[in-house]
Amino acid sequence: MEKEKIDMRNKVTKNYLNHLKKGGFTLIELLVVIVILGILATIGLRSFQSTQLKSRDARRKEDLSSVARALEAYYNDKGSYPEGSAVTGQIVGCRGADPDTPVACDWGGIFQDYRGTFYMTQLPDDPSRFSYFYISDGISYQLFARLENTQDQSIARDGDENPAGYNSTICGTGILCNYVIVSSNSLLPTGVTVD
Repeated sequence: MEKEKIDMRNKVTKNYLNHLKKGGFTLIELLVVIVILGILATIGLRSFQSTQLKSRDARRKEDLSSVARALEAYYNDKGSYPEGSAVTGQIVGCRGADPDTPVACDWGGIFQDYRGTFYMTQLPDDPSRFSYFYISDGISYQLFARLENTQDQSIARDGDENPAGYNSTICGTGILCNYVIVSSNSLLPTGVTVD
């Protein structure tokens, strides 16, 4: 009986030690798990970045639509659109030191005319390194932006259906604009079609 107890204890101890030896992970198993986690993290990061990019583009489109509504209100009040600065792409229609002389509005600043009428409490500013660009002769206007998602259906396309930039409109340091909103009486820039 005593010998059976000792044999049983030895057997349990051997089983336990064998279990401990077999219970760990090998180096290859750990490397496989690390590689799988890396792949999943990369996929998740790309998806997150793509979502952020599309979100910034949606904001750009909404920003230009808001500015277009403010420009239409300005046109209804004044009978013309504010002039545009061909160099900086700013709206020249804000209140300055001389109440009879409009000055360039800063993107991100107040859009208030020289008589004190507010059209926007804050002109939108591009959410990244690009900038918006406004062109107007007082009769019509064009508002430009640079969309980051080159697959966006709103981007102007050339004859080969490749994304087209506007040759004279710069939305950042050496970066061409590829999205435009125009007044209803404006001639469209080259390469732009409306459905």
